[in-house]
Amino acid sequence: MYYEDTDAAGVVYYANYLKFMERARTEWLRALGYEQDTLIREQGLLFVVCSAGVNFIRPARFNDLLEVTATVSELKRASVTFAQRVVLSDQRIAADGVVRVACLDAASLRPRPIPENLRKDLSRAG
Repeated sequence: MYYEDTDAAGVVYYANYLKFMERARTEWLRALGYEQDTLIREQGLLFVVCSAGVNFIRPARFNDLLEVTATVSELKRASVTFAQRVVLSDQRIAADGVVRVACLDAASLRPRPIPENLRKDLSRAG
């Protein structure tokens, strides 16, 4: 955990948990072989968060080492819901979250189906 992520008391600022979860989803997608800029450029699609909920269980503090997970909990035609968790180095849970992302056409910003090859990879990795 970096100093910039904390408040004056050295506790992680609540909104930063959403940033950590975003990074975990990006890295998860990257591990499957997909880069978001490439998806926009080559397939004309992008993913945007359409809902997010976080339960804050215990505080993370300055210099804590965190593990953030992302697991597909629901895969629909044009959206993916992730169950996410922020875990402290002692394995205690700092936060649990559910984030739903929608697949959009990059030009029109309208919902579009997730391409079949990506859908298969998402369901296998789920």
